[in-house]
Amino acid sequence: MIEVAIMVEGQNGLNWPRWQRLARAVESLGFAGLYRSDHYTNHEPPDLDSLELWVSLTWLASHTKRIEFGSMVSPMTFRHPTMTARMASAVDDLSGGRLTLGLGAGWQAREHANYGWDLLPVPQRFDRFEEGLEVITRLLNSDGPVDFAGHYFQLKEAILLPRPARTGGPKILIGGTGPKRTLPLVARYAAEWNGNVIPPAEFARLNAELDRLLQENGREPKAVKRSLTTNIVYGKVAQVLRQKVQMMGGDASRLKERGLLVGTGSEIIEQLGGLQEAGVQRVMLQWLDLDDLAGLEDLAKDIYN
Repeated sequence: MIEVAIMVEGQNGLNWPRWQRLARAVESLGFAGLYRSDHYTNHEPPDLDSLELWVSLTWLASHTKRIEFGSMVSPMTFRHPTMTARMASAVDDLSGGRLTLGLGAGWQAREHANYGWDLLPVPQRFDRFEEGLEVITRLLNSDGPVDFAGHYFQLKEAILLPRPARTGGPKILIGGTGPKRTLPLVARYAAEWNGNVIPPAEFARLNAELDRLLQENGREPKAVKRSLTTNIVYGKVAQVLRQKVQMMGGDASRLKERGLLVGTGSEIIEQLGGLQEAGVQRVMLQWLDLDDLAGLEDLAKDIYN
């Protein structure tokens, strides 16, 4: 069966009590992993609690034993890539090799303006992202000093110590669906590709394109894991489901057409099968109500029992 993980939007009220409750629930209920976004705040008010990504992942590494976890995704804009590499390597070691390092170019204009980060126009933003990927990859994989002379980042005799316990350090995930910049970067640097809220047919099309790009780069298609992040509208019973669908516009068919999972337990299982047929190996379900642990438990029972 397809792997099922939980993903939360950290900027939507995440604090220590909620994070700790969620982590314990995901660990005990049998889900494959727990992933979270990396944002200061939302793209529009109100501003809510937003527990810092790497602090929260450090706690998770030492307070869980089974689940995989990671950033979905961490923008290259917030931290110098050498610092990202150092933190990711340390957290991965602390967890016994369970971290996925999800990376992105950055996109949300409001938080960049509010907190003083330079987002850059899209072409330059992706140039910087590519340089950051090169820096992180070299540091994680090189046992000796690294030199790099880029436009945005420069290294001179830089070495990552202690060396990662895992060969090559944590696996890099790149999220996105752009055929011109994102997928080629996945083919060069990533161990996992993550699509975001797209229907199965579109995922299958992009999946085939990624296979082609990997072969062009001398890599086997199986070298890159395929995952999908999408929202879920789930109800234990039909009445609860109808209420949730009504809150999101009242048309379950249209929600499914957009790529959301919508249904009771049996319907969700059927849709998961469709994603698996499209090439999805792991789905990361956006669990937007951070306090709905009862619903999370019901979902786990429906999926795994």
